[in-house]
Amino acid sequence: MGIETEEVVGVLLAGGQSRRMGGGDKSLRCLAGRPILEHVLERVRGQVGRLVLNANGDPERFAAYGLPVAEDIVEGQPGPLAGVLTGMSWAQENAPDARWILTVATDAPFVPTDLVVRLREVIERDNADLGCASSGGRHHPVIGLWPVALAGALKAAIETDGIRKVDRWTAGYRLALVDYPDRPVDPFFNVNRPEDIKEAEILYKKYFT
Repeated sequence: MGIETEEVVGVLLAGGQSRRMGGGDKSLRCLAGRPILEHVLERVRGQVGRLVLNANGDPERFAAYGLPVAEDIVEGQPGPLAGVLTGMSWAQENAPDARWILTVATDAPFVPTDLVVRLREVIERDNADLGCASSGGRHHPVIGLWPVALAGALKAAIETDGIRKVDRWTAGYRLALVDYPDRPVDPFFNVNRPEDIKEAEILYKKYFT
């Protein structure tokens, strides 16, 4: 099968409402003097051919990053599956040569720099339809490699069947999992609450400087 970097669009998921953080954009909170989004970009950019930010509201708050911003194409902010579909649709319109999208949460500052390579390997090994990440035995369904060709099926699942949970949708396909160790640092550690930023600061200073 083979998956080349140029065939992958990176979709940075920033469409959540950040309730546990007290609202606002988690990705723009600072970690080690820089917005979390910058850390994510630094680790993802080299793995994909193009990048798009999935975010709702005024796109100007992300203007400094020079990224295209795609708002959810499904109304009502139904969750991360809407972000996946939005990324697929954006790729179809703006990167017609892309066969895959890589979705990454923008509150995960330590996301692996070999994510696409590892996901590609397990998809090919298992002859799977798509792949998602896990660490320490826990699944991270929004961190995944998805074929753009499934856009129509995902749209119908969301709009017609009312499916909202990623796991429920992927259960209908051959899903490959790539498992990372969660020690000494869980690469999918995500910043959901104010206290998580403090923990992320400690981890960053100890392992990433």
